[in-house]
Order: sequence, then structure tokens, then C-alpha cells
Amino acid sequence: MNYELSITRLIDAPVDAVWRAWTEDTGAWFCPKPWIAEFVTQDLVTGGASVIVMRGPNGEENRLEGVYLEVVPGARIVSTDAFTAGWHPAGPFMVRIDTFADEGGKTRYTATARHWTAEARDSHAAMGFEAGWGASIDQLEEIAVTARANTPHIAE
Repeated sequence: MNYELSITRLIDAPVDAVWRAWTEDTGAWFCPKPWIAEFVTQDLVTGGASVIVMRGPNGEENRLEGVYLEVVPGARIVSTDAFTAGWHPAGPFMVRIDTFADEGGKTRYTATARHWTAEARDSHAAMGFEAGWGASIDQLEEIAVTARANTPHIAE
């Protein structure tokens, strides 16, 4: 069974700019404003740990822990909350897959959430997956496009 939610966007910036925005400015785009995300740990290597604290405007706090299952620089990041650092099993919600592909100098970015059950997928959709992840990708795109605009180009 495929219990997947996914968003794809063509971003008007090269893969390198989108990759840098994703990996270097993650806290600035990861959750829709006015929420903020603090990446306490972001060991962006295969098997590396991830600890994120998302904070809402009314004092809400959501701590997410997981591991990176696969990191292919400039191409793919796969993470899950099924494990925490040291491969300790946790209550899984999803596997997240982010892909970056060149499309004529722009980036085809896809963010996918794969869930263990239809109920988890439906719950994630009801929480506002489309609007929330879409707003986050808007923020990612803004950072990448701004970075591209501010990068000097070398004449060929």
C-alpha cells in the first residue's frame, strides 16, 4: 500500500541554490510562519541525527526527533521519525523524502511524506499537509531565489 502525500514545485533557481537553502537555512523555511523551527541537531549524513523544535506563536512546542536514512548531496534527503539517534526505535509517523532535480536550470523540488497507515496519512492531510508544506516550500523558494539573485555570475 502507498500511504503518501506529496508536493512538487518548479523553483526558479538552480539545484545548488535550493539545496543550500534547504540545508543551510532550514530553520527559516521548515514550518509556516508565524511558527519557527530550531534545528537543535542536523547531522545531515546518512545515519545522522535530526532534532527539531517547532514553536508556535502561542507558546506551542513540538519536538521532532529522527534520523537521516539517505543523503545524496544536491539530489535527495530521506529522513524518518521511526528511529532516534543511535537507531533507537520510536513511534513512527512517516518517512520524508525530499528530491532536487535540474530542469533547464531550475529545480524540480518534491517533498513526500510516506506513512505506515492510511489513518496516519489521512490524519496528516487533515492537519493541513497541503497548506502547511506548501507554505514552507514558498519560504524555501523565496530563500533560494533570493540567494540566486545575490550570487555573482561568472561570464562564460
